[in-house]
Amino acid sequence: MEENNQKRWSVRESLAFQRQVSETMRLGLLLALSGGLMDAYSYLFRGEVFANAQTGNILLCSVALSQGEWGVAVQYAFPVLAFGLGIFMTFLIRQRFRNRTNRIHWRQLGVLAEILLLTLVAFLPQQANLLANSLISLACGFQVEAFRKIHGNAIATTMCIGNLRAGIHAAAEFGFSRKREDRNRAITYFTVILAFALGAVLGNLAIAQWGTWAILGSSALLLVCFGLMFFQGKEGEGHGTA
Repeated sequence: MEENNQKRWSVRESLAFQRQVSETMRLGLLLALSGGLMDAYSYLFRGEVFANAQTGNILLCSVALSQGEWGVAVQYAFPVLAFGLGIFMTFLIRQRFRNRTNRIHWRQLGVLAEILLLTLVAFLPQQANLLANSLISLACGFQVEAFRKIHGNAIATTMCIGNLRAGIHAAAEFGFSRKREDRNRAITYFTVILAFALGAVLGNLAIAQWGTWAILGSSALLLVCFGLMFFQGKEGEGHGTA
């Protein structure tokens, strides 16, 4: 009985630990940097396709279809499908491994998969842009589904539109309430947007310097995230689900 109770507490402590680490600002900023770099890389170096902003891909795919440009439509359609597959696979990974007591958390498994996918992209020639963009979108699908909060605030690290809306809303609320929590929430959203923009700048500079290898910058940032998740953060309490 005592052994079973210890196991249950071990699982609870592990889940609480991972909730906290996965929602820290430092992890969110690294993920946003990686997200901006991925999007810049796919758009600037891989045929003007968005890895993260699937709204743009759906728009461009629809326009291409309306003009009968089937080949162009496919270039935009496959990343959208890959992004959706990444979200679905994340759900399956979470269901399969969320209650395991292993040292490696299910989110870390996904981050490892992201690193491997993006590293593979670095070895693909530009003639394989369709595959490269699909693999990047697959990685983004995991990231957007697995890391959805910072300090309890719903947030995205691979796109900006939702963060921009929430940040302006929080700033407006602070203007009326003068509450510290509203101010901090606004700062959180705008800081993540800034990190994403900085990631895009780094991506552009990396492409100019290293070309196809520039995507390894995202792999490096994600590797740091993987390592950070072994250590408990001290930035507030986690509010998400494991």
